[in-house]
Amino acid sequence: AKRCGFADRQIARELRGQESAQTLSSVMVGRGALGTQTYAGGRVREEHVRCLRKSLGVCPFVKQIDTLAAEFPAETNYLYLTYSGVENDIELAGQSGRLTRMEGSPVHQQSSEVGEKRSPTKESARSSRIVVLGCGPYRIGSSVEFDWCSVSCIKTLRALGHEAIVINCNPETVSTDFDESDRLYFEELSHETVLDIAELEQPEGVVVSVGGQTPNNLAMGLHQNGVKILGTSVEAIDTCENRFKFSQLCDALRIDQPEWSEFTTVEEAFHFCKRAGFPALVRPSYVLSGAAMRVVNSNEELDRFLKTAAVVSRDYPVVISKYISGAKEVELDAIGRDGELVNYAIAEHVENAGVHSGDASLLLPAQKLFVETHRRVKTMGQKLCRALKI
Repeated sequence: AKRCGFADRQIARELRGQESAQTLSSVMVGRGALGTQTYAGGRVREEHVRCLRKSLGVCPFVKQIDTLAAEFPAETNYLYLTYSGVENDIELAGQSGRLTRMEGSPVHQQSSEVGEKRSPTKESARSSRIVVLGCGPYRIGSSVEFDWCSVSCIKTLRALGHEAIVINCNPETVSTDFDESDRLYFEELSHETVLDIAELEQPEGVVVSVGGQTPNNLAMGLHQNGVKILGTSVEAIDTCENRFKFSQLCDALRIDQPEWSEFTTVEEAFHFCKRAGFPALVRPSYVLSGAAMRVVNSNEELDRFLKTAAVVSRDYPVVISKYISGAKEVELDAIGRDGELVNYAIAEHVENAGVHSGDASLLLPAQKLFVETHRRVKTMGQKLCRALKI
């Protein structure tokens, strides 16, 4: 199944409810910081399949993409995972116990474009590896801006003496160019694949903050499996991505927001709308830049949306809030360090709230904001930065 390209979660889905699932009954499931659990029947999950195949020695091999049509030995930093190999083409920290650079990598002949050129002493001292997760395929809510962020992060890491390992599957991006990183895994951005590469490479940490929504969604699962997430803590990321937790945080910080409530059943959503009135805004958690959000104006629209969008989840409660019509929308983009704002920019939307920022017209710097509005927006940003320890 693995050689045919099936993922662990797909295999788990096929095993659910089948007698073959009982073969997992003696498997101890390692879950990093969560400890271990024994499969005792019931629903088969991805981690069950992962633990079983690893106990059987079914693990991927790392291969180099042959750019020389087999005429000469390939020495590229273009890599991929396969279950059809018998050995790795490169030396890996997870197997050798040592951190080594791939011979022939183009970075041997190049200097960083950020800062000064590396000295031989600094070059030889490089030993820490950092994995950078790219943005994946371009789509609504995830475009070239995240590629720029990834490339900037890669260049900075290499200038500081680290080896940058990129995982991305989009050939349109600059981050997948041969001379941008020390190693490039041309693979999908999934929990299984990233975890496999992390176990093989044994990096000092993983950067999830420069690739957009897709890497953010992987942060919690990687953290639970013992992978170190660099930058803002996983708990802070979860607080921002989970609409319920974020709304609670805003209440605790006394940041004004429309009336809101969480719901895990359709009946709870109808009860809120009956109390607060329409229009209402339905906001799921861990979604791509506003995907699956909807402004509803009646019970019929709410019922139709909840049935077709399948947004109701007990894992990540959906938040419904009162939608304020005709409101002015302002965006704050900021950088924080140790809980303090380092730099920020406030953009003013030309259209009223309700138009997605990807479709809206923005003015930067803002032209028609009162000084007091500017001050309050910055103050709210500073409160959140400190509370989340950005």
